[in-house]
Amino acid sequence: MSELSVIDGVAWVRLAAGKANAMSSQLLDTIGKRFAELDGSGAAAVVVTGYDRYFSAGLALPTLIGLDRPAMERFIEHWNATMARVLRCPLPVVAAVNGHAIAGGCVLALQADYRIMADSDAKIGLNEVQLGIGLPAIAAETLRLRVSPRAFGPIALAGQLLAPRRALELGLVDELAAPAELEERAAAQARGLASAPAGGFAQVKAALRRPVDDALARGEAAETERWLDTWFSEAAQARLHAAAQRLGKRG
Repeated sequence: MSELSVIDGVAWVRLAAGKANAMSSQLLDTIGKRFAELDGSGAAAVVVTGYDRYFSAGLALPTLIGLDRPAMERFIEHWNATMARVLRCPLPVVAAVNGHAIAGGCVLALQADYRIMADSDAKIGLNEVQLGIGLPAIAAETLRLRVSPRAFGPIALAGQLLAPRRALELGLVDELAAPAELEERAAAQARGLASAPAGGFAQVKAALRRPVDDALARGEAAETERWLDTWFSEAAQARLHAAAQRLGKRG
């Protein structure tokens, strides 16, 4: 993953961390580090994007499937904290979804204030239910913040992986752009959001986010335990092992 770069007041967080930007502890550490570097960077806004055909294909299953419950709990708490760091960034955050954004990759995009997706053959969605696992609290709460209740069924309950135009219809993304124009559009949107005085923007963003913060404060730990119950269920373990084997063969 490249160093943080700031161009015309926009900081670029480019995910480039191995095959499909699968979310390992190392990638989470790096995302956290890049957002920490925003302080003193002079950036007025942030764009998060990926590489090639991938924004992020979700959790790095082959490295996680063998973990016991305490180790998996530590990982998912690390993941929760990283997602929350992106969500709570006081600057405008735009996700330039350049390719597949699956499961955890979709959740990362949901932490942004605005999502622009390349109009391509990439898919975006929360397919956790298809693997027999639930949604961690920060995933469920930010989905509730970003889309209308009518979209919960196809996105979360059915776990559909959506083409860009369907994702736009459901409000999972805010805009589509031609792949060659994606970064230009994302930068323009980031600069537009940053044109308001920073203090006012940060206060409004925090106020709109407060229901998520309150829900996490009330029940994140309990929801993590319920999520771990689904991860270690017999049905989920069978599907997760099969998925990890398929990914290993592709690698």
